Parts: sequence; C-alpha cells; structure tokens
Amino acid sequence: MNFRLITPIAALLLSVFILFLGNGLQGTILPIRGGFEAFSSVELGILGAIYYAGFTIGCLVGPWAVRRAGHIRAFAVFTTVASSSAIGHAMFVDPLAWYFFRGLTGLCFAGIFMVIESWLNENSSNENRGQVLSIYQIVSLGALTGGQLLLNAANPGGFELFAVITVLISLAIVPVSLTTASQPAPIQQFRLRLRWLYRISPVGAMGCLTVGFANGAFWGLAPVFAQRSELTLEQISYFMSAAIIGGALFQWPLGRLSDRIDRRHVIAIACVSGAMAGVGLAYVGGGSFESLLALGLVFGGFAFPLYSLCIAHANDMVEPQDRVDVSSGLLLIFGIGAVLGPFIASAVMDLAGHRAMFVYTAAVHLMMAVFTLYRTRQREAVAPADRDDFVIVPPSSPEVFAIDPRTPTEDTDGAR
Repeated sequence: MNFRLITPIAALLLSVFILFLGNGLQGTILPIRGGFEAFSSVELGILGAIYYAGFTIGCLVGPWAVRRAGHIRAFAVFTTVASSSAIGHAMFVDPLAWYFFRGLTGLCFAGIFMVIESWLNENSSNENRGQVLSIYQIVSLGALTGGQLLLNAANPGGFELFAVITVLISLAIVPVSLTTASQPAPIQQFRLRLRWLYRISPVGAMGCLTVGFANGAFWGLAPVFAQRSELTLEQISYFMSAAIIGGALFQWPLGRLSDRIDRRHVIAIACVSGAMAGVGLAYVGGGSFESLLALGLVFGGFAFPLYSLCIAHANDMVEPQDRVDVSSGLLLIFGIGAVLGPFIASAVMDLAGHRAMFVYTAAVHLMMAVFTLYRTRQREAVAPADRDDFVIVPPSSPEVFAIDPRTPTEDTDGAR
C-alpha cells in the first residue's frame, strides 16, 4: 500500500469511513424499524424514494452552498443536520416525520460527498487519481459493510442504534476540521443536458435509469424483504453484507471484460444475470438462508457494477472535455430512477407480497437487457483502441468524476 499517497488524505478517509458506517446502518435500520412499527410497504417505499429525492436536490444545490460557506463550514452544517435527522427518527416515529428527516438526510449527504470528493481531488494528481479513487471505494465499501453488521449491536426497536448513527455522523466532523490538507477549489456547477445525453448514449442513459429503478428499490426494501422472509436480525445483516461484497468482487472482472468486448454486451450479461438472481431470490424467499445469502451475493455482483459500466460506455462516446457533464447527467438520471424505483416496488409488494420485490427488479433488468441488445443492432461498437479503461465510480456526487482518471484536468488540456 502506498502510504505516501494515503498520508495527506488520511483524515478525509477517516471521515469517509465514519460517515459510511453510520449511513450504512441507517439505511438498513429504518425499513426494519418501520416494519416493527407496522408501516405499510408503500410507506416504506416512499421512505426509500424520498432519500434519493433529497440526494438529487442536494447534487443540484450543493455547489451553491459550498461556494457560499466554504468547504469546512458547509461540511459542518451538512453533518450536523444529518446527525440531528438521524436521532429525529427515534424521537418521532411517524411516516410523515420520517419522510422529512430522510429527505433532509439525502440532501445533506449529497453535500457531504461533494465536499469530501472535491477535497480528495484537490489532493491527488494526474498520476495517482486512479489510486485515490480505488482507495476511496475500498474505504466506503468496507464501512458500508460494517454498517450492516452494526445492526447486531442493539435492538432496532429501541433508541440505542439511532444514537450510534447520530454519534458516528457527528464524529465525522472531527477529522475534516483538523485536516491539514489544502483547501479545494470552488465546486463547479455542471451543465444539465438530458436530451443531448440520451442522443449521445441511449444505453448509458437508460442503463443508469435502470440502476436507479432496481438498486434504489434494493436499498430501500431489501431489508423489508428479508424481514418478511422471517430472517433474524443477524441474518438480515449478513444478507445485506453479501450483496455489497458481491458488488465489490464482481466490479473488476466485469469492467475488465468490458474493456475487451463491446461494453453493451457486458451490460446485457449483467442485466440477465441480475434478473436470474432476482428470480432466484423471489423463489427461495422464506426458504434456505444459505441460498438467500448466495443469491444476494450474485445479485449484488451483477446489479451494482451496472452503474460504472454505463458510465464507462457513455464516456466512450464523447470528447474528454464533456465527460464531467455526461457523468453528472447520468448521476441525475440514476437519482430520478432511484426516486421512482422504491415507490413502484413497494406498490408491487403490496399487491403481490414481499417476494414480488425481486420479481420487479428482474423485470427491470430484463427490459434493460432487451433494450441494450436492440441498441447493438443500431450502432456499431466503439473500437477497443478508442475506449478508455474501465474505472469504478460510486453514485455519490458529481465531484467524484473529477477524481476519475479519465477526466481531463487543467494541467492537461484546460477543460476544467
């Protein structure tokens, strides 16, 4: 491990770890606690949708807030409000109150990720941006998995786990406040050109919408599926962790394969495989835990890398100076899908039972596979020599694309 690279950003990475630990726990405990409180499937679906609605709004207004207050003060405000919202869920157990707190949390985390990622970009160079992005991914995925396991620390029906989330998010202020890393440049507003984006890359645009529909539903309602499948809290935490680990394990193999063959074929393979895993999860829901665990790992392995694959495919179609606008637009499209996905999936669950949640994701993935294969007949594949290397990027904030080594910087061509 390159400790010389990590030292300047160690404080930022510590904040990232603490934040993802708290946010990972919060994303799982809320639907479980909602199940304890007899919230309906639709109410829980709205809860998942409203987080992404807040997050999408945060991606649009976050740059203004950071430019106005500065990075450290904006980060302090966002984390303080997010930590207060976390404890609010325990104090006011009501769907309407939870919608408000969850939407506010999404907005704040969009701002938090913007500050962190712009800081990481400022402290990386053209030579090491890929390494910085990889380290960021490792830290965030490790913490997200740890957040699932924290579910076993106390009873979700009580106050303690919400207090843990609040403490974790609040503690994330400390490393950033004490960091000696240089202040980032002001965050830039990206241009939103959705029609142009669809014309440039229909598969990229529809793929990110599909990821929003399917993965947004998973994060909002998979704990509900597991709970209604009569899994224990420990088993639920392992099930969610397996999906995250699967996504981490399958990213690079699928990405490297997409560097060698038409990325659209890899996208179609991932969609069909994710659909098969979804059908399997629906079939064994309430049955063998070992089967659920294995299928959860496979589902995450194919569903989660789709976002990075679609970003890579879209970036193959544009000039380097347009890549931040393209990737940021795709993030917004993902956000739109992630708002609609949990709501639609919850309505399906209300009509057909908890197993239908993965029937829904399977249908979404299959429709995307058909569309992708159709597009392969409408346009020739990008020549391998014209493709950039695959890079794993999380659906966090537009600033993450500044760390992406495929994105040009001022010292290369003046595009930023």
